[in-house]
Amino acid sequence: MDLTKLKGIVPDSVIADIPFIMDKYQINNPARLAHFLGQAGHESGNFKVVNENLNYSGDRLKVIFPKYFKDKDTAAYDRNPEKIANLIYGNRMGNGDEKTGEGYKYHGRGYIQLTGKDNYKLFGTSIGEDVVSNPDLVATKYALISAAWFFNKNCLKNCDAGVTNEAITAVTKCVNGGTIGLDDRIKHTLEIYKLLA
Repeated sequence: MDLTKLKGIVPDSVIADIPFIMDKYQINNPARLAHFLGQAGHESGNFKVVNENLNYSGDRLKVIFPKYFKDKDTAAYDRNPEKIANLIYGNRMGNGDEKTGEGYKYHGRGYIQLTGKDNYKLFGTSIGEDVVSNPDLVATKYALISAAWFFNKNCLKNCDAGVTNEAITAVTKCVNGGTIGLDDRIKHTLEIYKLLA
């Protein structure tokens, strides 16, 4: 693959690290790489955002997280990312309940928003570094590598179905848990695939 074709579409710093993730995380053909870069680019605002934005208004919380806020008074959560994360990520993904603060401590970081204490533990073990004690390392030092690790662990089988709207939808559900931003993900994945194929 000619990675120089990605210049201007993907930041040079990301392009420089692609050979490493291709080898270590088997993101090693045009379809897999297009899916990965399309998803990571969307999740991170074109590789600029490395921390999950949870700064939602009370009204927006009912739309984005209806499971948690359908019948709940949102006033105390309005524009309070820490409180929001502790509720929506509490008691799952290895996090303790809302009072432990682990929902926020292990909120989404990196280019694919690695989330949850269990994922932080597993990722840290895979690289031989304690990111559970220092979760900000996922955002600062390991933004691309944490995304590649997650993608390898959860999404490769969907990539191998091809680069179609259906396959991109399946990969989006793997990354996002739903289909938020699907049109943008499709656009970027197809654009990158045309350059690499």
